Amino acid sequence: MLSSSITLIVLLVSLATAFPRLDPKSLQELLKRGTESKACPFSHFNAHERTKRQAGFDPVAQRVSTTGKYAWKAPNLAAGDKRGPCPGLNALANHGYLPHNGIAPATTIIQAVNQAYGMALDLGTFLAVYGTVFDGDALSLTPGYSIGGPASIGLLGGLLSGAGITRTPSGLSGSHNNYEGDTSATRGDQYVFGNNDLLQIPFFQQYYDALLENTPAPQQYSNLFRFRQSRFNYSIETNPYFFFPQFAGVLVAPAGYAFPPAMMSNHSAQYPQGYLDKETFKSFFAVTGEPGNFKYQPGYERIPDNWYKRPIGTDYSIPAFLLDVLQYALQDPRLLSVGGNTGTINSFTGVNVTALTKGVFNGATLAQGNNLQCFIFQLIQAEGPGLLTGLYEDLTKALQPLTDSIQGAIGGLGCPQLMGLDQRQYEKFPGYKKNPGGL
Repeated sequence: MLSSSITLIVLLVSLATAFPRLDPKSLQELLKRGTESKACPFSHFNAHERTKRQAGFDPVAQRVSTTGKYAWKAPNLAAGDKRGPCPGLNALANHGYLPHNGIAPATTIIQAVNQAYGMALDLGTFLAVYGTVFDGDALSLTPGYSIGGPASIGLLGGLLSGAGITRTPSGLSGSHNNYEGDTSATRGDQYVFGNNDLLQIPFFQQYYDALLENTPAPQQYSNLFRFRQSRFNYSIETNPYFFFPQFAGVLVAPAGYAFPPAMMSNHSAQYPQGYLDKETFKSFFAVTGEPGNFKYQPGYERIPDNWYKRPIGTDYSIPAFLLDVLQYALQDPRLLSVGGNTGTINSFTGVNVTALTKGVFNGATLAQGNNLQCFIFQLIQAEGPGLLTGLYEDLTKALQPLTDSIQGAIGGLGCPQLMGLDQRQYEKFPGYKKNPGGL
């Protein structure tokens, strides 16, 4: 599975890292290219939009079970059950869609997010495999990872086998800068709050207040833009170690704003596109009480009873997610800028693509021709070994599926050859130096 699925990682990560210095005109051009029927990888945008508009409601097919084997059960955190920064995964473990201890094979995660939330197989596979490679055990016979903190090697009959891996994988809770990142919708920045797991009530309150009532989910998401922008500004204004890398920042951070309306909304005949009412929102985020007196119980995320997922055939896919990301980026291109604060607050600076690639690429032309794909695929290939050094005994074996996929993706594009990276461009960011890859 790892070898066939890593291409999906490259696809989405390529779109993440590709926009570190694109101006609004370049973004408009990229979106235009993306919605053309023959464009790649955005060629499914038009089909996705048509399908979304035609969505109906099937109360039998869309109902998500919260009874029987899927009845909610509280985690035993003291005994070692893992819960982490992703409320959706936490809820799945509490309901038995994932192992209750929070340590799961990638294949189980892919199936669970599709079954319960309507996350498409391309996006679900990408997220599960990426988490496995960087925060779990990619060389196990059953590759997987912890949705929370580190898991003991050897759990679940070899899920974390220890064969070829040099130390206990971090899990999602230890993935700062490679999976989890700053500017989260409801979590605090690692180096300001001291953790990235726990929901912060003031941020949750802001999200709650920004949710339009009695409004279809797509419009709710559109209205969250100012909240998303304010959280980005908050990191710049309060976190001298703020770092916004290509994946954990540019792509994963937006998921905290896009995923709840897209996959936590309740669906009905009245709202076939979904509506994220505030009680449902609280349930998924383990919050009780009323505004001004909210209470948060870590790890107690719950799928509400009588909850209906996305219409069958409208699964939330990579193209759909990227369209949501670009919707915000068109309004504030900083949201696609790899960079960070340089040791003091309010010092946000973007990475210079030309300097990073030693003159091979430049930010102004990344949207032209094949430059986008060439830049990103080669950047991932160049940076991968550094991010995984010290995690696997045989780094070449661990990276081989990634290497093969990259060569297959760019072999016929006539790419200018990237001879190396000037990673000194990252040294101005103390948040990067403190934790280059979360490993």
